[in-house]
Amino acid sequence: MSTIQTVKDDLSGWKLNRCIFVCDAGMGSDANMQYLQRGGGHYIIGRRMKSGEADVQQALSQKGRYTEIAENLLAKQVIIGNGEKRKRLVVVKNIKEQKRHEQSRKKIIECLESAITKINKGRKKSQSKEALALRAHRIYGKYVKELKSGKLALDKTKLQREARYDGKYMIESSDDTLSLTDIVLGYKQLYDVEHAFRTLKTTLDLRPNYHTKHDRIRCHIFACFIALLLVRMSENATGKPWERIRRELNRLFYGEFKVENKLVAQLTEFTSAQKSIFSALGIKPPSSVVGIRDS
Repeated sequence: MSTIQTVKDDLSGWKLNRCIFVCDAGMGSDANMQYLQRGGGHYIIGRRMKSGEADVQQALSQKGRYTEIAENLLAKQVIIGNGEKRKRLVVVKNIKEQKRHEQSRKKIIECLESAITKINKGRKKSQSKEALALRAHRIYGKYVKELKSGKLALDKTKLQREARYDGKYMIESSDDTLSLTDIVLGYKQLYDVEHAFRTLKTTLDLRPNYHTKHDRIRCHIFACFIALLLVRMSENATGKPWERIRRELNRLFYGEFKVENKLVAQLTEFTSAQKSIFSALGIKPPSSVVGIRDS
């Protein structure tokens, strides 16, 4: 959290005071948010949904219509407080994530009902080794409660409380001139940046770096960045994640076949998915026959 003020001061030294900082919830201290507003600056910052803070709970409970920001992405604005203490909060709902959370909870309930039924048939019930392990479980434990009879049961109140957060996240912005769409898509760019760093570190092997000379280190990082740029260009052009593009193109194989006295170098036949990727990227697919030479 201490890096925020350092970065803000560095940008001020370049006369870049009026910047909008996009931060995750871990950077959201009151001191940081006040510091970011110096010199006409602003912020878009994530808020912890389950923090128990009064303004967050008030924003979640306040009714209002959602506005469609993009496909499967909805948002609504909630104003908390007045005057200097006024806060502009945005509740965002991702429909795909909501369905995924619902399916995940459904599986948890099915597993718990099966485990609880089995435990309740035993003699010791809540004091058995299986019952204690279930109640101590990192995921399942919080949804299990012990009844006065000594039996275990699902804590439906907690399950209903958890359902309130399905597919949702919350953002706060200090800039009243930004539209609802600007705030939501601006915060979404934070995920894109983090995803880019993740791709650099894993897919493109930015680390470990085995070079020791400064120029070679710079060249290594530059080559990784160019690769990242090509990855993003491919994703934007095709509308598909890089993992799917790479998996599809990795199905293209090269083989050499001996036909009479000739050695034929040939690629496997292109699938319709591979053809669509080449078409979206504006690349002419290579010939299936790479070459023919005497064996």
